[in-house]
Amino acid sequence: MAIFNLGSINADLVYRVPHLPGAGETLAARSFSRGLGGKGANMSVAAARAGARCLHIGAVGADGRWAVERLMEYGVDTRPVATVDDVTGNAVIAVDDAGENNIIILPGANRALTEDHIARALTEATEADSFLFQNETNALRIGAERASARGMRVAHAAAPFDAASVQQVLPLLDLLFLNEVEAAQLAEATGTEAASLPVRDIIVTLGSKGCRWHNTDSGETRSFPAFKVSPVDSTGAGDTFTGYVMAGLDRGMPMEQAIRLASKAGALMVTRMGAADVIPDLKEVQAFNPPA
Repeated sequence: MAIFNLGSINADLVYRVPHLPGAGETLAARSFSRGLGGKGANMSVAAARAGARCLHIGAVGADGRWAVERLMEYGVDTRPVATVDDVTGNAVIAVDDAGENNIIILPGANRALTEDHIARALTEATEADSFLFQNETNALRIGAERASARGMRVAHAAAPFDAASVQQVLPLLDLLFLNEVEAAQLAEATGTEAASLPVRDIIVTLGSKGCRWHNTDSGETRSFPAFKVSPVDSTGAGDTFTGYVMAGLDRGMPMEQAIRLASKAGALMVTRMGAADVIPDLKEVQAFNPPA
């Protein structure tokens, strides 16, 4: 089985600051680093480091070869990554002393995917495989339609959030990831609470409060507490959680087990500075035992 992830690839330009800048404020950064990022790349790395076979469907510019090589180093199959006539996507990230961040994104090559590219990438996919996508690339509906037609499990991490984009793909989804704010925004847009959406499984992450899983087949809702850690950087933690859930399900875990493993991975991730480059591997997560 495999996870086919249609997702962004970014250069993360990270500035460590004493506090997040306000409007019109000029602020001196304490440090700077460039790393691999993008919600798509983060999730692919997390899934691969959690033990799944993950193929990344995406695009970079001629300046992004380093990012593709970095994905390969972390175990991601990059054969479906195209090189296009645009700059590689990038994100300017400010991180403060409390671990909070704000982010400015230039999509670049992430918005240059074609239907032919996605069709070729899914040629070998089967109903035993999963298709994951976020909202940092184009061609979302096309990818979801092609994956659904192949009988794949179709999962969407609805970030960066846009209610219209989510509603466009909602009928095709088997699994939907939302954070608490996104769930409230989607409920306002649709008039339907998360637990009643026409998707079999919905996971709502709650930050330091853990997460909720709604299974609409059974009508059951389960809550999972977060692990207690001292955060230094929240960048990529939600992506790590999503990648680990997908990898757990791909390996045949029940949803409850996959969520617990992913919660531990996300907790470990917030104790580290960075994004894809510091996502923990399965051995590290299994050895990590913080209090719940």
